[in-house]
Amino acid sequence: MNPVVDSVTARICERSKHTRDSYLQQMKKAEDDGVHRSRLSCGNLAHGFAACGDTDKQALKLSNSVNVAIVNAYNDMLSAHQPFETYPDTIRKAVREMGSVAQVAAGVPAMCDGVTQGQPGMDLSLFSRDVIAMSTAIGLSHNMFDAALYLGVCDKIVPGLMIGALRFGHLPTVFVPAGPMPSGLPNKEKARIRQLFAEGKIGRKELLECESDSYHSAGTCTFYGTANTNQMLMEVMGLHLPGGTFVNPETPLREALTREAAQRAVKLTASNGRFTPLYEIVNERSIVNAIVALLATGGSTNHTMHIVAIARAAGIIINWDDFSELSSVVPLLARVYPNGNADINHFHAAGGVGFLISELLNSGYLHENVMTIMGEGLSRYMQEPFLQEGKLDWKESTKSSLDTAVLAPVTDAFRADGGLKVLEGNLGRGVIKTSAVAEEHLVVEAPAVVFEDQEDFADAFKRGDLDKDFVAVLRYQGPKAIGMPELHKLTPYLGVLQDRGFKVALVTDGRMSGASGKVPAAIHVWPEALEGGALSKIQDGDLIRLDGLEGSLMLVAENDEWLSRSVESGGVPMENNMAMGRELFSAFRNQVGCAEEGASVFDFSAING
Repeated sequence: MNPVVDSVTARICERSKHTRDSYLQQMKKAEDDGVHRSRLSCGNLAHGFAACGDTDKQALKLSNSVNVAIVNAYNDMLSAHQPFETYPDTIRKAVREMGSVAQVAAGVPAMCDGVTQGQPGMDLSLFSRDVIAMSTAIGLSHNMFDAALYLGVCDKIVPGLMIGALRFGHLPTVFVPAGPMPSGLPNKEKARIRQLFAEGKIGRKELLECESDSYHSAGTCTFYGTANTNQMLMEVMGLHLPGGTFVNPETPLREALTREAAQRAVKLTASNGRFTPLYEIVNERSIVNAIVALLATGGSTNHTMHIVAIARAAGIIINWDDFSELSSVVPLLARVYPNGNADINHFHAAGGVGFLISELLNSGYLHENVMTIMGEGLSRYMQEPFLQEGKLDWKESTKSSLDTAVLAPVTDAFRADGGLKVLEGNLGRGVIKTSAVAEEHLVVEAPAVVFEDQEDFADAFKRGDLDKDFVAVLRYQGPKAIGMPELHKLTPYLGVLQDRGFKVALVTDGRMSGASGKVPAAIHVWPEALEGGALSKIQDGDLIRLDGLEGSLMLVAENDEWLSRSVESGGVPMENNMAMGRELFSAFRNQVGCAEEGASVFDFSAING
């Protein structure tokens, strides 16, 4: 093992010893209770299978038959989740062939950040993750199930499903993807047209045509944002079938993989194979593997919160220092938009996750000694699926990249580091994604221009007030303030200003998109402004230094007198937490923790003792 990866893993194990032991005790107690249907009353059980056909009813009366829970994030507004409409029937048939039963245990919400970006509904986006976790728990609380299949793809959905699943970690668990849409308009061209619209050089008609050509069919958006990062992580953690993550929807191979995933869940139960509960798969080593893969691919900054929250649900405590230290040694092996011009289909064609795992594993950056849904050892994921005469078969993945401009070997990495840094200084702690930022833009020292609403930023840009060097400070965007929305709407404006030759950067207690791009951005900064963080004391004209090389975030001043300033801002206007359902989430805003602790409403330190 790489010595830094090894030492970070050991540190996490030591830090998590008490909470991890407590979690495992809880899961083993649930496991020891045995087949839960045998503990249900006749009335309970009759309600549970009342709508089943005779064959399924008879199977469920037998305590040695397997009942597989389907937790489905289907809706047909969200392109990545639209394929899941037909999955339950496919799964039921595949499971029935093994003498078992599958039932939809829960439908969980799945919002699209692409639809809500820049809109009031985005203020619910981060909180939807914890709602999904609770919805998952409600579905599984019926105690009818021996294993579980989770159908989800996008931003908050997979982390929410994972958090919920881990509280039922005694169940064998398989995650089932739907795949990306085929390639459409190149992402670089899409970004160019968005910037032209921001400058007023083209109209809404041309912009809509561009967006429609980019997002044109069922499947995940093809850029490497949070959704596709989710999918890559599930495979590296051993919860997807090998090589199946980025197979396009509505293809024979995708159908075969879905059937195999359903039958794999049955095979993981005690009566059908080697009993493999989720708590055995998700441990300190697999969490470190997830972080390493995130860094090696230049994945979504949202996972500096999501992986933290997922880990805590399993009794594992990680922090941003772990990310930063791993990033210092993990090489960047992928160039997928916004870190390059290629899309996720090009990444898959170049060798995909199988090649990535092979390179990282053989170079000592990933732990081999982990359990997966395929058995023991991550090396089982150095392969990819094929259909041979209608039957699913796995072959060894390519040993060399088929496009080194998209996917590089460790010996010829794009960067020596993973492109993610922790920023720390007198303005607080935050993170910056550096993998898509040119080196000459990584350090910006300029006067602050303070905003408390992204619409005010857009208006200032349109007036021409921002044609200068500056650091935009967008505050009162944190989880306690308004739910920590993504601020992707700012990306085209900031990109235009950078292209005009100005030194620009963003500092915020909110989030940027998982597709954070070429402008340096200090995001997730905490303590957030609403809690009296230093961001609340900044005034227009203060000199701000964001240093993505050294990892510092400072207000440059002769002394600390500025910290004693009274807070002149009005904070969050009441109307910003009303309408579009935002008023229903006041309890979440009051309860939520800071970004480095996962920005979760759950107190896992208490849950895991």
